[in-house]
Amino acid sequence: MIKNLITISAPSGSGKTTLCKMLQDERSDISWSVSCTTREPRSNEIDGIDYYFNSRDQFMKSIADDAFAEWEDVHGQYYGTLKLNLDTAIANNTILLLELDVKGSMSIVQLYPEQSFSIFILPPSIEHLRHRLRNRGTDTESRINERLKRFEREMEYKSKFDYVLINEDLEVASRELIEVVNGLKEGVLNGY
Repeated sequence: MIKNLITISAPSGSGKTTLCKMLQDERSDISWSVSCTTREPRSNEIDGIDYYFNSRDQFMKSIADDAFAEWEDVHGQYYGTLKLNLDTAIANNTILLLELDVKGSMSIVQLYPEQSFSIFILPPSIEHLRHRLRNRGTDTESRINERLKRFEREMEYKSKFDYVLINEDLEVASRELIEVVNGLKEGVLNGY
């Protein structure tokens, strides 16, 4: 059976978005899962491509209608993955890449155990992560500390993932990620 749903989780600053883009550049057959969010779009984001930008009322109605495979309140903004998108990928036998927090990945694995494969990306150390977050220049020091606390909580889930990848060198990590996903397609990765 094909693993249609590939979830990628990582602490903020671990390079997951960059690695996901590198994977998609290599594998054009992999589609990006578009999540819903209540946050405002950034200037370069397009509704329906980067996210489905929902009002809080729309999002709450989707929760009430059980439309989400997973959803989360992240610092006062809601994010969620529509079941319809996942069911469509499975029905069409296409591969969908989902960039999620650890709880989101675990929800997908629980709902779709036969169709999902979960990957957890780690920085080489918490100090390395702190350095990356500071170098991005997008967060205050208190926000960085908040992200690092979240990292410690996320580490508790590491053993529940199908594959753990350490991103010390971006080129090495991207090759490893591509090999893992190619192994899934070929059915050669430890029976997956």
